[in-house]
Amino acid sequence: MPGTPHTVSDVMTRTVVALGSGTTFKDIVKAMERWRVSALPVVDAEHRVVGVVSEADLLPKEEFRDGDPDRYTKLRRLSDLSKAGARVAGELMTAPAVTAPADETLARAARTMARFRVKRMPVVDADGVLQGIVSRSDLLKVFLRDDKDIARQVRREVVALLFPDPLEPVRVQVRDGVVTLTGRVRDTSVVPVAARLVRAVEGVVDVDCALLGAPRRPDLDPDLPAAAPVSGTGGDRTGRPGSRSST
Repeated sequence: MPGTPHTVSDVMTRTVVALGSGTTFKDIVKAMERWRVSALPVVDAEHRVVGVVSEADLLPKEEFRDGDPDRYTKLRRLSDLSKAGARVAGELMTAPAVTAPADETLARAARTMARFRVKRMPVVDADGVLQGIVSRSDLLKVFLRDDKDIARQVRREVVALLFPDPLEPVRVQVRDGVVTLTGRVRDTSVVPVAARLVRAVEGVVDVDCALLGAPRRPDLDPDLPAAAPVSGTGGDRTGRPGSRSST
């Protein structure tokens, strides 16, 4: 449906390599190398996601391989030290996993990734069963949207809705995802709303809003007299014709 926000299911990778909780350390490294990924979901017997193993979970084994950490490090990095001695995915994984529902919008998924600082998220159904994987690069695909397609949606869903009867036609131009709005509108109070709605359209990089209201009429100075005084003979101080005295 035109204008309907894309969801995670529209951009996710459906072919997923998953680990069992008993997958060994070396087999995890081999799987990451083979599939060229930095993280893998861990699932139970019913394919429900129970955790994620990332490169960050594997690195402590190398970091602490040839040294005995001091007391301060032991207290501050207890979790990493535990992973340094782990052998299988169930001991290495970060749990619970940060996941995304298949019907979640891309904007919400992007906020989740930013909040938890993850690069990839397992996609799950309502029961937590693995459906796919979504990455940062998947979420950025909306910015490949054609400029003409963006302009059509802005005209249809923003301009036509907020400015049905403008003083001058509202023009929508899009270049490299940047939307420019020009023209004159009757109610300038909704211009900030228009800018916000345009920015929410998928694929929009930024908005330049140059919408104007009705031209202002110059204000007359209330202290200015109705008519300028006229000097010279032939009239009084108000400019009315005067009478001449005859001799």
